[in-house]
Amino acid sequence: VTGVQCLSGTGSLRAGAEFLCRILGLKTVYISKPSWGNHKLVFKNAGFDDLREYRYWDSTNRCVDINNLIADLEAAPERSVIILHGCAHNPTGMDPSHEQWKKIAEIMKKKNLFTFFDIAYQGFASGDPDADAWAVRYFVEQGLEMVVAQSFAKNFGLYNERIGNLTVVVSDPAVLPAFKSQMSLIVRANWSNPPNHGAKI
Repeated sequence: VTGVQCLSGTGSLRAGAEFLCRILGLKTVYISKPSWGNHKLVFKNAGFDDLREYRYWDSTNRCVDINNLIADLEAAPERSVIILHGCAHNPTGMDPSHEQWKKIAEIMKKKNLFTFFDIAYQGFASGDPDADAWAVRYFVEQGLEMVVAQSFAKNFGLYNERIGNLTVVVSDPAVLPAFKSQMSLIVRANWSNPPNHGAKI
């Protein structure tokens, strides 16, 4: 596990997307329907040319549409990037249950899909930041490699300080120096150095 400080959630998403597309050659990304409006723009501008959606919200029953979500992941091509909201899904506010997260992790592993967690509201779903990290921890326990984009702008109450982090979890620690090297080039070309005031707090 390693990480790099980024410009809040948007910067973390952009850095992670550039790495996956330009360095690893991944081109297909799945975004929940509905989702945060900026996801498509960030991934498109990072080089992804195949942007797709997976069904998430059952508006009739007002819950996570888990059956169609799983069906869409089942149909996704191998090595597709799947953006998952780690907690407090934007814009629905509705998260999968623990049992549903387990089903999602199972299909991600079976289909060799790449996990990209976006966590912008840790602590806002349950009131407990530790509990809101359950899905990420479970995926790690299942041996899934992933990147995690975190924004601390809202939960720190320091929105204009742009506090964020991109974490990468891999099965082989020997690849971490190469990740850091490539990520330093991506960061250097985008914002060079992130602000330190909010991060120090």
